[in-house]
Parts: sequence; C-alpha cells; structure tokens
Amino acid sequence: MPSRVRTAGDEHLGSSTVRVLVVGSGAREHALVLALSKDPEVVALACAPGNAGTAALAESYGVEPADPTAVAELAAKWQADLVVIGPEGPLVAGVADAVRAAGIACFGPGADAARIEGSKAYAKDVMNAAGVRTAQSEIVDNPARLDAALARFGPTWVVKDDGLAAGKGVVVTPDLPTARAHAMTLLEGGHPVLLESFLDGPEVSLFCVVDAEGAVVPLLPAQDSKRVGDGDAGPNTGGMGAYAPLDWAPDGLVDDVVRDIIRPVVDEMARRGNPFSGLLYAGLALTSNGPEVIEFNCRFGDPETESVLALLRSPLSRLLLSAAKGELAAHPPLEWAEGAAVTVIVAADNYPGRPRTGDVITGAEADGVLHAGTRRRDDGALVSAGGRVLAVVGTGDDLAAARVEAYRKVDAIHLPGSHHRTDIALRALNGEIGVPATR
Repeated sequence: MPSRVRTAGDEHLGSSTVRVLVVGSGAREHALVLALSKDPEVVALACAPGNAGTAALAESYGVEPADPTAVAELAAKWQADLVVIGPEGPLVAGVADAVRAAGIACFGPGADAARIEGSKAYAKDVMNAAGVRTAQSEIVDNPARLDAALARFGPTWVVKDDGLAAGKGVVVTPDLPTARAHAMTLLEGGHPVLLESFLDGPEVSLFCVVDAEGAVVPLLPAQDSKRVGDGDAGPNTGGMGAYAPLDWAPDGLVDDVVRDIIRPVVDEMARRGNPFSGLLYAGLALTSNGPEVIEFNCRFGDPETESVLALLRSPLSRLLLSAAKGELAAHPPLEWAEGAAVTVIVAADNYPGRPRTGDVITGAEADGVLHAGTRRRDDGALVSAGGRVLAVVGTGDDLAAARVEAYRKVDAIHLPGSHHRTDIALRALNGEIGVPATR
C-alpha cells in the first residue's frame, strides 16, 4: 500500500494518521486489511504473514504469528502505530503482551485475559462468578470418570476440547457412543474434556470492542453455520458461512446482552486483575431462559467478521486504536451501511479432514472474494493452501439480494474438488428461525 501524505484537505482525519500491522493469515485478516485499506486514517499497512489476498493490499512479512518476540521486533522495526492481532493462538501465546511491552499500541488481549478462550474451564469460572447464564458443565480429565460424567448429561451431548481447537474440537450429538468416542480421542491425546448441557434456540455471534477501562462498543450481531453440509449436516468446522444483521432477532437483544453478559464478564475479569482489551466475542444461544453463553472467544470470529466489516462505515483504525489506548468511551457511535451481507466459504476437498492443497484457483478476482488458505506459486498462479480457501462476501439492499450476490461470485470460482454450503442465510430468508418464548 503506497504511503499517503497528509494535505490541507485532510482535517477530517482527526489528530493523527496511523501505520497498522495486522497479524494472521486467514480470511478474517484479509477482511481486516481490506477495511483498513479503505480507511483514510491509515497511511501504511502490513500483514504478517498474510496470504495471497492480503499481499495485494499490504506489505507482507514472513513472521511466525505466535512468536511474541518476532512479532514485537517486526512491529518496532516497521514503526507500527497499531498492531491488530487476528487469531487466538498468538493472543494465548502472549503476543499482545510483547507488543505492548515494546511500547506499541496493540488491539488484542494479553495472555492472561485471552484465557477466556484458551481455557473453557477458566471461562466457566468467570461466568459463574459474574452470574452470567451459561450451560451446565463438567471437566473430565481421566477416562475412568468419563462414563459416569456422560450419564449426567444428554441427550443431546455436547463434548468439547478444553483448549483451543479452531472450532473443530466440538461434537454435538444425540448419540452416546459418538459422544464417548470423541471424548476418549481427546483424553487419549492428553486434552481435558468439557461436557456441557445442550442449549436450545438459535445461535448468535456478538462481537464487542472492549478496552481496559471497561468501555464496551458492540458491533452488529451475526449468525454463522458451523457444520460442513447443507441443513447443518456433518461435522463441525471452523465455519462455512455467516450473515449479518439478524432481522429476526428480538428487539433490544444487543443492549440486553451487553448489560447482562458482556459487562458482568468484563467487570469480573478486571476484578481478577486480568482486564480485557480487544475483541470479546460472545457465542450465544437464544434459549427459553433468555440469551445464554455457549462460549467466549478473545478475537474477531471467522467467518462472521467478513460479513460484519462489510457493513461497517466508521473508520476501523480509529475504533481499534481507541480500544488499544483505553479511550473507547470517547469514540463516536458507529455508522453502518443499510442492507445485509452474506459470506460463503469455499473449502478444499476433504475439509474439515486433512484438506487437499496445491490446486489452482481461478475466478477469484471479484471484489468481496477474501483469501483464507491461499498462496502464489512461483509462476504466479493462485493455489489452495488450507482447508477453508476463500470467503466470498455478497452485500445487498436486503438479505435476499446479498445471498444472490454471494452465490453469483461463488459460481464464478473454480477450485478442483472444492465444496461449499448452498443454504447460508436461507432459513433466515425463509422466516424459519424462531426464538423460544421466554419462561
């Protein structure tokens, strides 16, 4: 991205312009880079390590994103004013701590606060102390205790890896042998298992920008589709599509969630000496008891980010920098585009198993086609380099128009053996999503 020189006509930019380094390599990071590239306050933009899509918009640096020392050194050498950390792994590893220790503003929680995602047991403890509604749960760390614990849950059984699993460490099933087999696989791999009660009702993802002073700015709610196949068939994935906003959601949902869930958790974390600064992502179920927390994440979710940021009209750098500096309370209200956005993931053959990589991709040049797992071959060809390869975003005046636009772009893409869901946002469009009546 070429440097931009401030001129006399730039008074609207505010007090300063910024150099922004985005850490990560997926479609979430491409969405962040794209939004920042359109931001008049951003004069230089880099992504580490990035992918073939981010390389067209930002300088690329081949740094291991979970290496705190390497990222902090790059940020200092590149003279970043703001570092934005995309994935959870670097956050749990303490990359944000290292960047801040180098005297550079960073959007993302430190390692202690990132435990809200890195340890589901820690998150449950925080929620219980804060009085936040969530599923009943039990940690099992010994196979000898597993059968008795499973008997206290289900049907339906919810079995989770207690640590980071990129959205794929969860099995939700009415079949006890399937639940037990997944739990045993985790235990045999040295991973504690979290058993949870099943929460009824549709799921919602709500992203909230939070600063260390306790200020909270919610973004648009979104809904993603985790299972690999149409009609929510097959295993969980990192996410096969998403859309925003949620016209079917109850009035006042965002305000209620911020008041009853986000603020109590933020306050409890501060009380424990682990104030949260960054993006707090609440995965919710709208149950007959009201909104309940499925899980918290410590970063922008993927693929919801691609839809949410497609509708944001406020400068992203100012929002993230305000949070990083503890000045979020003074940030003006966010501005959003009218209409809707739909994101469809194009996945490689065999995903969510071990994906086939190295296949040539064509037709991915349209605006709104974000790269997730791609690279450039030496001959310049774009090839697949991961399981979720592309995130295809369509926007429109309403959800129907946004779906048409997203799938029009998907149809123009060719990747041998690839697959995608054909029903992203379709139940919402057909009016088939209902929220249980509150007891």
